[in-house]
Amino acid sequence: MALAVAASGLTTAGPAMAVTRRAAPGPTASPRPRPPAAPSHYLDEPAGPLRADGERHEFTVTYRDDTAGDQTVAPQLLVVSPDGGPYLTPSDVMLERRTADGCWEPVRVGTRTGTLYTGLPGARRTLHPGERLTEIYRLTVLEPQAEGTVRPRVAFYD
Repeated sequence: MALAVAASGLTTAGPAMAVTRRAAPGPTASPRPRPPAAPSHYLDEPAGPLRADGERHEFTVTYRDDTAGDQTVAPQLLVVSPDGGPYLTPSDVMLERRTADGCWEPVRVGTRTGTLYTGLPGARRTLHPGERLTEIYRLTVLEPQAEGTVRPRVAFYD
């Protein structure tokens, strides 16, 4: 309530009450170029069958920056339903990612038109020349009737 009163008081006070603060001049820094929000292209790794046997299966997304400059990349794992359905839902699978200390942490998957996928924004990182990206996922299919394909890939941001 106090915030609403204070805000409405400012709006009715008019221009006579406005205070203008000028920033002191400081050193100018050139802004760093930001990679685009959406990937420019993908590198698909070999796809594998989705095994609905209740067992845990590991999939690795890997890429080495063999270029002369930095590259912004993100690993991604897709679980693709058959074209004619039935379409997979996030509750059909349990996906985990191996952390740097060797533990497994759960990974939420999104879904769109029959494809389950790992998110890209939090996975994005910059590789310097010669550095390697390795992300290991563990997938367990919880729905015994599930069918599909597992497609690891790397997203690139230009």
